Amino acid sequence: MGRHREFDVEKALDAALCVFWRKGYEGASYADLTEAAGVERPALYSAFGNKEALFRKVLVRYYERYLDYLPVALKLPAARDVVTHLLYSAVDLNTRYPEHTGCLGINGVLAGSDEAEPVRQALIEARAAAEMQLRERLQRAKAEGDLPETAKPDALAAFILAVLHGMAVQAKAGFSRDMLEAVAEQALSTWPQPVSHEHSRDVQKPRHR
Repeated sequence: MGRHREFDVEKALDAALCVFWRKGYEGASYADLTEAAGVERPALYSAFGNKEALFRKVLVRYYERYLDYLPVALKLPAARDVVTHLLYSAVDLNTRYPEHTGCLGINGVLAGSDEAEPVRQALIEARAAAEMQLRERLQRAKAEGDLPETAKPDALAAFILAVLHGMAVQAKAGFSRDMLEAVAEQALSTWPQPVSHEHSRDVQKPRHR
């Protein structure tokens, strides 16, 4: 019979999340992980598998617990509100914890060895899924007249992701919350103005005939 697990798995997972967030995937050693979790390496293996498997569990937890503002933003009524919520929520998250600033996903995806390529691909896929959700939301906004006909939802989604990623890197480099909020405001100043409600109704009339 296997030994009874003598540590709190949930707390160990949270501890590993903080280590990966602070040091990135490759920067986090097994010594870092076991020290943070308060367990020996065999127990960590037994509970989570290898380092890659542990990181994948951490990534799911990170999206569920810390990036929960994404689905909230996507449900907001206006495209500008969606983007505003995303930008300012990201600023808050990137600067909320002085001991691990920035974004766990961005910290982990910027560089890596060949051995870490599966993890980098997992992070890229997670980012692509979020971008697709934002792109689809902006496409709907354009169809509803909340964005002008000249708006390009694909480019707008890529632009917002570029700003979000850039702010995460800047937070890791020590940029202040105030400065990152100024960056968010600058990005919002370029947001395309929606068509007027009157014009929107005129555009939509033929669709309902």
